[in-house]
Amino acid sequence: MAGKRRARNEQGEADQDAQIADLQSQQAAPQAAAPPPAAGPSSDAIERLKELGQLHEQGVLTDQEFSDQKAKLLGG
Repeated sequence: MAGKRRARNEQGEADQDAQIADLQSQQAAPQAAAPPPAAGPSSDAIERLKELGQLHEQGVLTDQEFSDQKAKLLGG
């Protein structure tokens, strides 16, 4: 009986070791493959976007004018 219990314990430990190794490899792969973060707009561009948004909300800029200016600022 003790032999069976020991065999089950050893098998359980082997299964746990395999699961740990699998989880570690899954965690390591996405970190290594993750692309670098894209550079966002500069703080000047963000301020300008806020100004444009306010002008748009006030009705000074039309939807098209706002979209055009935003595209220019964001490079697209």
